[in-house]
Amino acid sequence: MNLSTAIKSVTARLAEELAIGEAQVAAAVGLLDSGATVPFIARYRKEVTGSLDDGQLRTLAERLQYLRELDERRAAVLASIREQGKLTDELAAALCGADTKARIEDIYLPYKPKRRTKAQIAREAGLEPLADRLLSDPALVPEAAAAAFACADVADGVPDAAAALEGARHIMVERAAEDAELVGAIREKFWAQGSLRSAPWSDDIANDAAAQNFRDYFGFAESLQTMPSHRVLAVLRGEKEKVLALTFDGGADDGYEAMIAAGLGVDLSADASAKAATPWLAATVRLAWRTRLMSSAAVDARIRLRQRAEQQAVAVFAKNLTHLLLAAPAGARTTLGLDPGFRTGVKVAVVDPTGKVIDTCAIYPHQPQRQWDVAKATLAALVARHGVELIAVGNGTASRETEALAAELISDIRAAGAPAPTKAMVSEAGASVYSASAYAAHELPGLDVTLRGAVSIARRLQDPLAELVKIDPKSIGVGQYQHDVTPAVLARSLDAVVEDAVNAVGVDLNTASVPLLARVSGISESLAEAIVAHRDEAGPFSNRRALLDVPRLGPKAFEQCAGFLRIRGGDDPLDASGVHPEAYPVVRRILDRAGVTLAEIIGEANALRSLRPADFADDRFGVPTVTDILAELEKPGRDPRPTFATATFAAGVQKVADLKVGMVLEGVVTNVAAFGAFVDVGVHQDGLVHVSAMAERFVADPHDVVRSGQVVRVKVIDVDVERRRIGLSLRLDDDPQRQPANRTERRNRQSGKDSDRQRAHAPAGSMARALRDAGFGK
Repeated sequence: MNLSTAIKSVTARLAEELAIGEAQVAAAVGLLDSGATVPFIARYRKEVTGSLDDGQLRTLAERLQYLRELDERRAAVLASIREQGKLTDELAAALCGADTKARIEDIYLPYKPKRRTKAQIAREAGLEPLADRLLSDPALVPEAAAAAFACADVADGVPDAAAALEGARHIMVERAAEDAELVGAIREKFWAQGSLRSAPWSDDIANDAAAQNFRDYFGFAESLQTMPSHRVLAVLRGEKEKVLALTFDGGADDGYEAMIAAGLGVDLSADASAKAATPWLAATVRLAWRTRLMSSAAVDARIRLRQRAEQQAVAVFAKNLTHLLLAAPAGARTTLGLDPGFRTGVKVAVVDPTGKVIDTCAIYPHQPQRQWDVAKATLAALVARHGVELIAVGNGTASRETEALAAELISDIRAAGAPAPTKAMVSEAGASVYSASAYAAHELPGLDVTLRGAVSIARRLQDPLAELVKIDPKSIGVGQYQHDVTPAVLARSLDAVVEDAVNAVGVDLNTASVPLLARVSGISESLAEAIVAHRDEAGPFSNRRALLDVPRLGPKAFEQCAGFLRIRGGDDPLDASGVHPEAYPVVRRILDRAGVTLAEIIGEANALRSLRPADFADDRFGVPTVTDILAELEKPGRDPRPTFATATFAAGVQKVADLKVGMVLEGVVTNVAAFGAFVDVGVHQDGLVHVSAMAERFVADPHDVVRSGQVVRVKVIDVDVERRRIGLSLRLDDDPQRQPANRTERRNRQSGKDSDRQRAHAPAGSMARALRDAGFGK
């Protein structure tokens, strides 16, 4: 058998999986292998790949790695079996046709070197013929047939018929457990009809106060097929903390035992039940299921369930992180950052439009010092002295009280007839991580670690992306059970999100920090440090070509990064745009044919839209690239992020107890999960908009309705002061009194199974029930 032709090429398999042309795949793989990044390929190599977007390229890159690892493992298994002299054409064909790593391992299992098993010992004792006889002729009396294999005089042999039958049974059980087709079929059946059950780890645990966070899973069961990721990760966390005991149940044993019997060639029908060996064979089948195949199917189900849950959780985190990174920047304006606190005071930092720290201090407006007027006077002096235009308030402890201080300050300034700054709440997620980091110490030398947080909060308001890239993505805290996800899986996905976000926006070459530059296509951390060092020594870059003067930045790195770097006010206006330097000749050609200068046409939408991209395309720069060039000339260096807006929290509402059912409030979405969205309405505790209360229509993914950082109007439909839980709805006409009676009703409404009337008015229900449905164990 010619193995090289029996296995489809990686490019052919990728083309089938992604439903794109094989030539597109081959081109993309070639670019990736040459060191090109996904953002570069997606933006500047559209003609080569047939305009594959960054999402398709990310998927292609991930599957490319998997398929290459699959082929490496396949080759290793084929070599191992060949060395054993056991490779047949049928076996080789099966391995060549395997499309998953699990399938390859199933096929390899009988040939995999392992410790001596009871079945191997039985074979060495000559008992395999006995197993074959009993399988081929169930009319035989097992004890009589086994007697011929007993030999009490041989040391370590088969002392009696019972020992012979036990050995034959071990052989049969191992055959069933190593039958790749049978194992695969049982695995799929278990996955399709199985369920996961959870119960308290012990009676003592059930009564333990610390375990009550998981009480909704004391006596819980759900189908493997339908169990959402947040509940999977919740129960797995409960098991890890030894609060929950989990059981994977595949359903009735009969079906599995019938499959095993068929795989071994055992007839368990009523007609065969009278035959002498049938009861013994039936017991062997039952033993194979209960001791080997059930446990292996359960282990596989656990792995698949966790992998699926992790993939979904990572996808949720990635979407939230994307929205947070691409949140609206307030812009280059002098900003005062407030890092709230009670006993330790509110840390204050003022940064100029470039983010440079120009003043810092601490104020103590809250308990126990209660220096409200002194604190307000201090802030007023800072605003006047530095011309502060924005006030950023961190959303941590004492945030609502500090926000009230800022509001009163702004009111006083307006009453005095002076220009008042704009205030906004800013997420503190990861600020403490940044403050204590080595980079923060290098960036803000001599500044106390407590004040660095206030600096970060101010800069986050100016440009969220530029500041958040300084923090490990997983520490930003907009995920769903992110601490329960495999770190490497999470890191790989989040790094891709940050890379895509940074390159989608573009980076100012003359102001960007090392962490921001290090996320640009083709620039490593060491290269980013070299760029900043060169900039500090030689002064600002006047054009993109000057990048080639940076030590160790060669033509390849320049090709990858140049289009994503912006130089404003430089030698060439095109350097402030997303047009790649390699395409500047195309711009010159457009200008020559149009008979205009760059200054005359740049930003002129009507003139640019009258031009046909096809008129300027050539073999290297086709219509897709020319279309992008014309769009860039229309809005050079355009920022894809939304316009900055702030939420106005309700006056007099500062804590959960101040909320009343029926209130309509403005808030900011802080996190989006598979089951809904959390919204900050200014009371120290985020409320939950359950997915069933997000729209009048069925919502499959909450991200289709809201995004992190979005300002929304919500109605309060439930308040649990004791448990600090707030139920909200985006449907402002919801009747808070009409709450679903139970989880089933709520799910039916969400899935669209209720009547139109019920769907139109079904609110999220009480917060406790919504969180239970969400699987929020902690």
